[in-house]
Amino acid sequence: MTRMIALISAMWLLLGPATAFAADETKEVKIRPDIASVEVETADGAVTIERIQDTEHEITGYFAQTSRACPPFCIQPFQVAEGVATIGELELLDMLTDPDAMVIDARTVDWHAEETIPGSLNIPYTEIAGRLDELGCVGSSATWDCKDAKSVALYCNGLWCGQSPTAIRAMLREGYPAERIFYYRGGMQSWKILGLTTVEGGL
Repeated sequence: MTRMIALISAMWLLLGPATAFAADETKEVKIRPDIASVEVETADGAVTIERIQDTEHEITGYFAQTSRACPPFCIQPFQVAEGVATIGELELLDMLTDPDAMVIDARTVDWHAEETIPGSLNIPYTEIAGRLDELGCVGSSATWDCKDAKSVALYCNGLWCGQSPTAIRAMLREGYPAERIFYYRGGMQSWKILGLTTVEGGL
């Protein structure tokens, strides 16, 4: 019980004071009891993230699918690599509003262009090892200096998607500090199940 209280207190300190988080008593479906929406900056301007207000809403289409052939669509481990923390939606929202952090959509460009989480940057898992300079590292492939690397969260299509885990392992091989990498394991599927805002991705 003490541990749970400490965790709740830590989350309050983490999320409570953030000015990008807004309360709205008119909203029935909120993110947290005290937060109805979150404003994040994107390349196209500010976007408000909130949950769909229709309490009868159900997801349909690709992200409603429960079963895919494994391999390649196998359930991913909770801990993708030693030292890399796995996070949920509240922690991801906090990172989206933190100017010193980045959220990376590690999916291929076609997936990102169709639909993505507002405020995330698309660096496909096939390219990330050569683009660490965009995350605060200096140098080039195989010779990266990542002592000033940013805190980054990576995601892909869901619990069964291997693109962000592959990207994380590539980053670690290149010397990116594990403690600055966060894995949003639920990805797009969990984001959509919760009815959170999505946008078309930029190319």
